[in-house]
Amino acid sequence: SVYAVAIAPDGKTAISASPDKTLKIWDLLGGKEIASFSGDSGFCCCAVLPDGVTVVAGDRSGRVHFLRLEGMGDLGDV
Repeated sequence: SVYAVAIAPDGKTAISASPDKTLKIWDLLGGKEIASFSGDSGFCCCAVLPDGVTVVAGDRSGRVHFLRLEGMGDLGDV
């Protein structure tokens, strides 16, 4: 299941937060998973900052995670 979805500012990429402890990056145009990140606890929320490369996610333990997707350009360019 998925608890939250955030759409990148370019509208081409989505981030999903799941209770299975994963954050996934999705190419909306191709319908494919681009990347997956694992945490120690299930993720319950996520957001993409206006810069298009910084992802913020909260997990069930109360931690906030910041991921900067270096070298990926705008998420839609992946």
